[in-house]
Amino acid sequence: MDKYGLIGLTLGHSFSKNYFNEKFENEHIHATYINFEIPSIKELTEVIAQNPELKGFNVTIPYKQQIMDYLDKITPEAKAIGAVNVVKVSHKGKKTTLKGYNSDVVGFTRSIEPLLEPCHKKALILGTGGAAKAIDYGLKSLGLETVFVSRYKSPGVITYDDITDSMMKEYRVIVNCTPCGMYPHAEECPRLPYEAMDSHTLLYDLLYNPDETNFMKQGAKYGATVKNGLEMLLLQAFVSWDFWHEGE
Repeated sequence: MDKYGLIGLTLGHSFSKNYFNEKFENEHIHATYINFEIPSIKELTEVIAQNPELKGFNVTIPYKQQIMDYLDKITPEAKAIGAVNVVKVSHKGKKTTLKGYNSDVVGFTRSIEPLLEPCHKKALILGTGGAAKAIDYGLKSLGLETVFVSRYKSPGVITYDDITDSMMKEYRVIVNCTPCGMYPHAEECPRLPYEAMDSHTLLYDLLYNPDETNFMKQGAKYGATVKNGLEMLLLQAFVSWDFWHEGE
């Protein structure tokens, strides 16, 4: 039986596991999807050695960047982003090859593109992690200028205190790539001048639990278009499957 999986530190009730096992059952695919919780990326070699039926896996926090050192091939896109979240495992004789991809950027761009208007020329990206890097790559590929926002200032990164009301008229797209507002801390939201937003503002939250985050609620109050990350997650799952079967 073919095996697929998710590699991360704390996986809990993962969306991927439920999604893929349901897909396999519904489509009569002779395969299973397993969570591999590993305390260190160094355990990856053991996971590969102990699971010769493994055809591919997804990668989540905190290993999206660390895993790149363990791969034989990386797509130019994933290399440019600096993060991998899908790995295809190929076996030829005794040789095992690991190829890294990034499905974040494909899932995100396909999800946000229909919502973009001509006035959406600049975007603020909240957060600076692996997902934020993919979002930056995706927005630039759609023709938008981007600025990262973090709690701490660094080259090319502004802080939340730097965001003014007038910036809201310039940076019409805001993407939350942080865990701020995720269940069980659903009352939290990024510190932004929401009252300066309007119907031309687009707020996109990578979170999907709760369905409507406080970030989305605050923006919607002032007429902003809001969207959560559930569709992106589904699109990523479709793309992962395509990557695992590329060239077959």
